[in-house]
Amino acid sequence: MKQTSTLLARSLVRASISLGLGLAVSTAVAQTAPPTQPPAGTMQTAPAGAWTLQRAVDYALEHNLTVRQNQLTAETNSAILRQSKAAQLPTANLNGSQTWNYGRSVNPLTYEFQNQTTRSNNFSGIAQVVLFQGFQLRNTIKRNTLDYQASLGDIEKARNDLSLNVASQFLQLVLSEELVRTNQLKVNSDVQQVERTRKLLKAGSVAESNLLDLQAQQATDELNVITAQNQRDIARLQLTQLMNLDAAGQAAFQVEVPNLPDPDEQAPLSEDPNATYQTALTLLPEIKAADLRVSSAKSTVDIARGGYMPRLSFGASIFSGYSSSPITTFGSDSTARRTTFFVENPATPGSITPLNVVTYQRTQTVTSRGYWDQLNQNLGRQLQFNLNIPILNGLQVRTNVQRSLINVQQAQLNAEQTRLNLRQSIQQAYADAVAAQRKFGAARRQVEAQTTSYRNAEIRFNNGLLNGTEFNITKNNLTAAESTMIQAKYEFIFRRKVLDFYQGKPLTL
Repeated sequence: MKQTSTLLARSLVRASISLGLGLAVSTAVAQTAPPTQPPAGTMQTAPAGAWTLQRAVDYALEHNLTVRQNQLTAETNSAILRQSKAAQLPTANLNGSQTWNYGRSVNPLTYEFQNQTTRSNNFSGIAQVVLFQGFQLRNTIKRNTLDYQASLGDIEKARNDLSLNVASQFLQLVLSEELVRTNQLKVNSDVQQVERTRKLLKAGSVAESNLLDLQAQQATDELNVITAQNQRDIARLQLTQLMNLDAAGQAAFQVEVPNLPDPDEQAPLSEDPNATYQTALTLLPEIKAADLRVSSAKSTVDIARGGYMPRLSFGASIFSGYSSSPITTFGSDSTARRTTFFVENPATPGSITPLNVVTYQRTQTVTSRGYWDQLNQNLGRQLQFNLNIPILNGLQVRTNVQRSLINVQQAQLNAEQTRLNLRQSIQQAYADAVAAQRKFGAARRQVEAQTTSYRNAEIRFNNGLLNGTEFNITKNNLTAAESTMIQAKYEFIFRRKVLDFYQGKPLTL
């Protein structure tokens, strides 16, 4: 009795857990990032009213932090692209300095040694432009453009992943709500059955064990209600976390349960997985982003190969300076002074001849030129071409080229892996959808058969022809069949929505 009475609880728990795992986006979109979990403390307050799937998806796309982080990454790549374009412009800078020299030093303007305290200023303006750099600037712009476009694809991929995650959790919550209602109906039926059996017991029509079995079954079904409510609360919490709602919004959150058709009411799946795959290749942003990163890696190879080529640049500069060191100048001639020297006449030995020498005393002046005068007098200009021809630099360029080629191969493998994951995801979603549709049909037939069996068992039990244990087994079999049917229904709905998503259709219920 104890083992059979817990069958319903176990089956319902397994149904909820298996559907939660089955609806995980990691299965629908293979090897994608885990569901977005915004940190606490930055959640948003939800507007009032019941939530539809489209409203929940739109709100999550607007407030989810992971999507916003991808947007900031794209803005960063945009700034890097602008910087690479600006690198083609000339550079121009102004420099100025003021220096104090103490003791023996070199005059920065006359380059003479001096032993005094001086103050000097130096000013310069320098402009430079790159004329040729192995096309590295052009290829850098090309690469950064591709990286920026790939980051835009990452934003769209993050939005798509979030939409699928929200759809998964939304259906999980709807499933949990239906399980709560189904189990509550079972409890209500148990209450009526226990009350009717209690009356039959008083009339002596049934044994007391029948009443005890029904009371045990009622307790089991009440436990199943609590379990289903817990699953519902967890599903609601996970959905509101994806939407980045605060505590008040989570507490008031309610979904609008859509009217979903049963899988057997729809036509069998006729989509060709290969055709869906070809359509998805042209639509999904992760495919485009992977191809863009392959092209970006090839541009990096071109940048690295530019290191083999010469570099030519042109520069111009203008400079001047001032020094407080005094400058010695000499004026014009002043008074003349005659001096007579007596020397021996070489023509007449022993005789002395007077020699008159005239000397002049010149005026010496120590001055310091004015500030602006020195700047004008010390003004200098320079034009310069710089040519750098690489010959041997420790094989750095060759190593960079080899590493870039390896990165190209890695990017190509990543692109192939992305395509393989997409193909496998579509094939798996199609197989799961077909299996769920077939499973639902079989489960519905099983429910119909179990319902008939349960009604027959109920009549026999009320007439005392069936004991409580056998009656509970029949009831648990019906409950398990209903749980299987509900599980198959929502699994088919989600897998079908995944296939629609790969075909570019909106996620609506």
